[in-house]
Amino acid sequence: MKNSQIEELRYESEAFDFEKIYLTYFSKMKHFAQEYVISDEDAENIVQDVFMELWEKRLVFMNYTNLIAFLFTAVKNRSLNCLRHRMIARKTANRLQEEYAITLQMHLDSLEAFGQTVFSEHDTEQIISRAINSLSERCRQIFIMNKLEGKKQKQIAEELNISINTVETQMGIAYKKLKAELKDYLPLFLFLFVL
Repeated sequence: MKNSQIEELRYESEAFDFEKIYLTYFSKMKHFAQEYVISDEDAENIVQDVFMELWEKRLVFMNYTNLIAFLFTAVKNRSLNCLRHRMIARKTANRLQEEYAITLQMHLDSLEAFGQTVFSEHDTEQIISRAINSLSERCRQIFIMNKLEGKKQKQIAEELNISINTVETQMGIAYKKLKAELKDYLPLFLFLFVL
């Protein structure tokens, strides 16, 4: 390394004493961030990221006259991003929690209604027969072969001379239609037809 390069590096390190800046401002910046993001860990990560950016761009910042303004602005902006991210995450979690509560309530209502209606109002076989008979002829035939006769989809496809995709599609239609038909008897539907 030439003497002129060594002198240039020495000048750069004197003009931009990263260690001194870090020691002087790190705790202040962390305290500033923590006032807003609350979490000690988040505040520390934010300030670490700002100082990492400062280090990576130190040649640009060597002549930056208002370093304190840069540090505060960078910490403020990263804190804003952190808070925005938290708000989005919280709203999503709340929405999922609400959906879960609604699902639980539906299941509770379904189970409560199930015990009162299925065995007191109708014969279970009549309910199932009516639901299966609501299927189209081909759909009903495939469903009965699969669920009541226990045949595999490949075997059904071979016997009916159709593709496995057709069998799968018809089974999907059957499940959807039966679920709609047996919506008031969801536990019965799940018990008899799922799996």
